Amino acid sequence: MAETGNLDGDHRALDDELTARAFFEQVGQIADVLPAALTEMQRDGLFTTIETAVMNGYLQALSTSIRALAMKYLVAGRIDGPLRRHVTIDIHESGFPVWSEIAQTAADAAQADEELSRTPTPEAIKDDMIRQIVGDLTVPTRLQYAMSQRLYYQALARGGLFWPQMHPQGYWLSGAEGERRRWLLHWAVYDSQLNVPVLYLMDVDDSGRRPLIEDARRWPELRAYLLAQSVTSLQLLTIARGFDSDFDNLHPMRLRRIVLGPIYSQRFTVQQGPIREVLKNAYAREGEDWAMAMTVEDLQSEKAIVEPKGFFSVVERQLFQLDPLAVGQGAGSVTRALILPQRPYQALATLDPTGFRDMRKYVPAPDGRVASYR
Repeated sequence: MAETGNLDGDHRALDDELTARAFFEQVGQIADVLPAALTEMQRDGLFTTIETAVMNGYLQALSTSIRALAMKYLVAGRIDGPLRRHVTIDIHESGFPVWSEIAQTAADAAQADEELSRTPTPEAIKDDMIRQIVGDLTVPTRLQYAMSQRLYYQALARGGLFWPQMHPQGYWLSGAEGERRRWLLHWAVYDSQLNVPVLYLMDVDDSGRRPLIEDARRWPELRAYLLAQSVTSLQLLTIARGFDSDFDNLHPMRLRRIVLGPIYSQRFTVQQGPIREVLKNAYAREGEDWAMAMTVEDLQSEKAIVEPKGFFSVVERQLFQLDPLAVGQGAGSVTRALILPQRPYQALATLDPTGFRDMRKYVPAPDGRVASYR
């Protein structure tokens, strides 16, 4: 693993410029591969066309954030004094930048327009660079830094990034006026404990009088509730039961949590177990020394029952189907997938570790397509 500045046992500040660039290049490459892998997962029946389109929006936001951070730290390691900064990553069971990096982009984005209004334009900075190079015969490091920060804030001002919290949105699936409506609710968070992106998909039946997303009372309350429950330490069963109990005319039919990561890489992260041997034996060239895990937890309603509420009314409650072989997980099923380039996949197939045999494997090819293996 590349030399890094130590922060604590799991976090490292990449204080070498070339290492930081290689890290962002690798994570950006992985983010670019994910949409094609998701399309293959759709063919395998893991997701529908609509769900794939929704998730691709979050993947695009993640890619945009990674590239914005890459610009932020492009030259920051060369500057002396308080401006000298290094990206901090989680090297244990994450492989992504730590949560505080994503949170800082949100804070910076709130001030992006103001920051851009008081900094020179890219053209003006380029002119100053040329003058320093030609006139002083020196490397314009501080001007390069100013350019990188300008481009960073421009990226933030354009928007479309992955924030620490991506607020719930509703996609209407079925149900005409006067009928029970079916919604796909989706939202995401950048988990502050695991330092990975986490997506949520919930199929909800709406028996309220007004459509959910047009209801000025229920919709804001529901969104706040879902974000408050978006903690990976909570079981899906806990989230779904609480939701079912707190919203009488909203009925959770299916809830899924998709954890993107961790990313494993010999160069940037610390591995344990079989994945360490897989990457070691792959002898992969630069840019292909990685594997990314994805976990899909799924909980579905098995049936509905009617319970009394007060003296004169009843409410519908859901009974959820749990996997009898996964005691304590609070989910009906857990699907694990691994996305990895061809050389690591060949090493994995040769070693054939027991724990990876039931995982779906998705292997990107040079032409951009992704092959699926079991």
